[in-house]
Amino acid sequence: MLRVGLTGGIAAGKSLAAGRLRALGAVVIDADALAREVVEPGTEGLAEVLDAFGGQLASADGSLDRRALGDIIFGDPRARERLNAILHPRIRALAEARTAQAPADAVVVEDLPLLVETGQVARFHLVVVIDAPEDQRIDRMVRLRGMTPEAALSRLRAQLGPDERNSAADVVIDNAGSEADTLAHLEALWQTRILPFNANLLAGVPALRGSLDPVEPDPTWPAQAERLSARLRRVDPRVLHVEHFGPTAVPGRRAPDVLEFRLAVATPADAAALRPLLTAAGFPPAPGRPGAGQPAARGRLGFHSCADPGRAADIHLELAGSAAAPDGVPGPR
Repeated sequence: MLRVGLTGGIAAGKSLAAGRLRALGAVVIDADALAREVVEPGTEGLAEVLDAFGGQLASADGSLDRRALGDIIFGDPRARERLNAILHPRIRALAEARTAQAPADAVVVEDLPLLVETGQVARFHLVVVIDAPEDQRIDRMVRLRGMTPEAALSRLRAQLGPDERNSAADVVIDNAGSEADTLAHLEALWQTRILPFNANLLAGVPALRGSLDPVEPDPTWPAQAERLSARLRRVDPRVLHVEHFGPTAVPGRRAPDVLEFRLAVATPADAAALRPLLTAAGFPPAPGRPGAGQPAARGRLGFHSCADPGRAADIHLELAGSAAAPDGVPGPR
């Protein structure tokens, strides 16, 4: 099962993207819908919200007055943090339950507005951000949501900036053009990356790739490496240390576009236990790949490669304290 995180700023076009991915066959889990579900009448979530922000937020029919709640938390970071502490754990638990109900071979897309803000990037095999210029987003809020330009700008300014959000993405879809263009980009992403990625996960094999010639240094390599490092660190506590190394870790150096990582473990048994977990996380074993046949005497315990056809990456499992491992000690996780 491939898990895709979908996010974007207000009025960037995330709902359009979610609808298209659903039509293409994805199981879409809408976090906004879950947010409403966890505060339905009679729920513990609603009771806790009313206790925190006042019983006047209960409408005559017992439902939450979401507009009045929005007026309270908008522009008040502390109130927003308090509300998030109530809602987000419940939303995440419900999303996990819905994911568990999906078919094992499904592509599950979580439509999650605050994916980056809530630190959930590493939960997903792939993160897709829908983006659009500020003036277009303001225009959409005015035309389609009845906001004043001032209110629209204020809402936009209250959110994470596009540079920070986009830097957390594996894929950025630019929704500045026509709807037809955006839908075509999404379909191409589905056909050329998402479906093959899911097929590789199900088969437990890395993505196919040919010989890679050196290319000019990519300024996004460090950010890409940090995203993959976070996913690797999240696999299991037996992952003691993850280090991006090799040519792509050297600033300004031409290199084949392959991110390389050292992953240190305490024992060979830990390396064996991690293999299926790494495979499920999108990094299956790749014993026949160049670089896989490192001498065991140097502490090499295994070799994995990324199943994502859009991001070549190799992972060397190494024994902590060996000559192969970084300084022989676990580093910061």
